[in-house]
Amino acid sequence: MIRLVASDLDGTLLDPAGNLPAGTFDAIEELFDHGVLFCAASGRQLAALQQMFAPVADKILIMAENGALVAHGQTVLYSRPLHRMQVSRALDAVRTLYGAYALVCTANCAYYRDEAQPFLQCVQASYLRNTKGDLKAVAAREEVFKVAVYDDLGPENSTMKVLPRALPDLRVIQSGGNWLDISDKDAHKGRAMQFILELCGLRPDECAAFGDHMNDYEMLLAVGHPYVTANAFPPLKRLIGTVIGSNHDGGVLQALHAIAQGKQP
Repeated sequence: MIRLVASDLDGTLLDPAGNLPAGTFDAIEELFDHGVLFCAASGRQLAALQQMFAPVADKILIMAENGALVAHGQTVLYSRPLHRMQVSRALDAVRTLYGAYALVCTANCAYYRDEAQPFLQCVQASYLRNTKGDLKAVAAREEVFKVAVYDDLGPENSTMKVLPRALPDLRVIQSGGNWLDISDKDAHKGRAMQFILELCGLRPDECAAFGDHMNDYEMLLAVGHPYVTANAFPPLKRLIGTVIGSNHDGGVLQALHAIAQGKQP
C-alpha cells in the first residue's frame, strides 16, 4: 500500500502555465483522509512553496531547493547548505560564461546581481522573495542552499558542458528549460526522500514519486513506485520507463486520485 506520494511541481504537477491544477487541494485532502501523506518536491524556494500550499500546510511535507531543505509547516526538518567558499567558486565559474546569470538561493530569499531579461522576469515570476544584492556578501552572512543558473543558450548547449568539470566537488544538474542548479553533492531530492522515509518509518515500496527532469532522478530511484509525465525530459523517460499523462492533461492529479482509492496510477 502506498503511504507517501512526492511530486515535482514545474513540468509535473503544475500545468504548462505554472499553476496548480484545479482540485489539487481536494486530492491532497483525499490522500490524507486515506492515510497517504503528500510531499511537494521542487526546486522552488521554501517561502514560495509554503504560500502555494498554505490551505493544506498541516497535511503535507515540503521539499524545497531540490531537496536541500525539508519542512513541515514553518518548521525546517532537514537542511544541506553549501559552504561559503563553494558558493564563491560557483559564482566565479558562472561569471566566465556568456549568457549565464546566477541566482543565490537562501531559505528566505533569492538574490540576483544581473538584471538581464528574460532572466530577471523568470526570477520574479518563480521566486516569491527576491532582491538584487552582492551575491558573495550574501553567502558570507547567510546559508546558501543552491546557486541557480539561467542560461540564455540552454544548459545543454553551454553551461552543462563547462560547469560540471569546473566544479567537480559540487552537484551540477539541469533542472528544466534554461535552468541548471549547483548544490552540495548530497543536496538532492533522493537524499531528502531517504530522510523522509526514515522520519516516517516507511519502506521504498510504500512510496510513489512523480517527476519530469533529471533533478528528479534520484528521488524516483529512492521510491518503489516511480513515474514520469508524458512531457518529461526524454532521457529521464528512458531511464524510468513508467509514464503517466502529461502535465497539460493533469496526469499527476489523476494519479493522486487513483492512489487515494488504493489503485495504481
